[in-house]
Amino acid sequence: MATVNPLTFDRIFAKAPVMAILRGMPLDKSVELATRAWDLGIECVEVPVQSRKSAEVLAAVVKAGVERGRPVGAGTVTTAERLAWAVSAGAAFTVAPGLDAGVARASLDAGLPHLPGVATATDVQAARALGLDWLKAFPASVLGPDWFRAMRGPFPEVPFVATGGIDASNAAAYLAAGARVVAVGSALDDPDQLLSLADLLKH
Repeated sequence: MATVNPLTFDRIFAKAPVMAILRGMPLDKSVELATRAWDLGIECVEVPVQSRKSAEVLAAVVKAGVERGRPVGAGTVTTAERLAWAVSAGAAFTVAPGLDAGVARASLDAGLPHLPGVATATDVQAARALGLDWLKAFPASVLGPDWFRAMRGPFPEVPFVATGGIDASNAAAYLAAGARVVAVGSALDDPDQLLSLADLLKH
């Protein structure tokens, strides 16, 4: 029986069309950049869990997020083991680079909204059939803005998160093409890009 969680991606992404991804950074740096993101107005932060060490980083960022009332999710959740790390760390949601029905169902059963990666219309239909509402278009920089325009035809109701190769220089183009949210990583450590992201959040 699935655990009931009132948190949904509609709520998670309601205030800002940007998500911060903190991949492969030390614990202190991750907490610092997460705090910077929250101060900027980016509500949502994701920490990929590709090792036990990164799961510890996730737990630290989750703790900081709780103090700020901000949701922190676990990224690259591709196996049952990584899902267990996400649950143990207190993640608010899970993200994956692709679509794995078993992982998706297990995440939902654990009460965590799941954001799977998709790149084709077949992926989109399969994800929707599992009851997944929000989908991650990955790798967005390879798919390009035209992919989002094309998908709006058959799937106008599907909210996509553009992920992979997104920064302050191209984020606006993906949002204009139909992405509901853009996910950025290294931009948070670049003062010039931070200013551009701040401008993006004002619109």
